[in-house]
Amino acid sequence: MIDDIQKRTAERMKKSIEALKHEFAKIRTGRAHPSLLEHVHVSYYGNEVPLSQAANVTAEDSRTLAITPWDKNMVQVIEKAILKSDLGLNPSSTGMVIRVPLPSLTEERRKDLIKIVRHEAENGRVAVRNIRRDANTELKSALKDKHISEDDEKRSEEQIQKLTDQFIKEIDKLLEEKEADLLAI
Repeated sequence: MIDDIQKRTAERMKKSIEALKHEFAKIRTGRAHPSLLEHVHVSYYGNEVPLSQAANVTAEDSRTLAITPWDKNMVQVIEKAILKSDLGLNPSSTGMVIRVPLPSLTEERRKDLIKIVRHEAENGRVAVRNIRRDANTELKSALKDKHISEDDEKRSEEQIQKLTDQFIKEIDKLLEEKEADLLAI
């Protein structure tokens, strides 16, 4: 029973880290990366699909994304979808290839992005702490129902705290890397 609680806790914490990484990938750095357009959806034969399912997205160089639609009729649709997105990008098409130049980040914009990144990291820490709280509540409930002893509960709480500390350190490391990435010119 204790092992199940600990496994579920570790899995949930890993999912929180993955969600944080996904959020960080959406936040633009100075370099072009295909994941910047991950949340852009286009209408493809009547269905709303992610851009990656309607076109090939690659980084042409450090400041330009190249998008090659699978279907020639999709060029205008993809351009409109990128313009409508909240990314502030201006795509331009040359036949079958859409190029998206990324403007360089100003110092003010970098500071704004760092605030956003720190907020996301704090949300990740809160999520991990909430998972710890849920696990400890489960342990207290098991103790109350006399499924585990007090010693087992204390040991398990200590192990869950170690897990929590480990995942919060990982969040801090991810935050540090993302901040360095944002500050790099």
